[in-house]
Amino acid sequence: MLPENETEIKELTAVLKALAEPNRMRIFAELMQGDSCNCELQERLGLARNLLSHHFRILENAGLVHSRRDQVDGRWIYYSVDRAAATRWHDWFNHFLDPAHIQERTVCGPEGQLISTEQVFLSLPS
Repeated sequence: MLPENETEIKELTAVLKALAEPNRMRIFAELMQGDSCNCELQERLGLARNLLSHHFRILENAGLVHSRRDQVDGRWIYYSVDRAAATRWHDWFNHFLDPAHIQERTVCGPEGQLISTEQVFLSLPS
């Protein structure tokens, strides 16, 4: 169920850490509504420009967000969700958190020993 190699585990950890911070979660949720610039997000979220930049850097390093400069005026930067990354992690979390994968098993403590004894007793021929 976990990623198969160390690189994938580091990628997953970066994604989880990036989204675990409330402001980054809010930024990411806003970007799921479509591309945006600093000024729009600053207004919607009430975050300072330097704080937004800090959070964007973490989201970009985690591979969740892309940025690009305006083609007409390079001072403007637009941010967007990386669709391939969103698809990849959506699929992974859907599989990882699928309740159908939860297995039943007897616990190892006294409760489990009691259940095991009852199962043996019930399976004995009368």
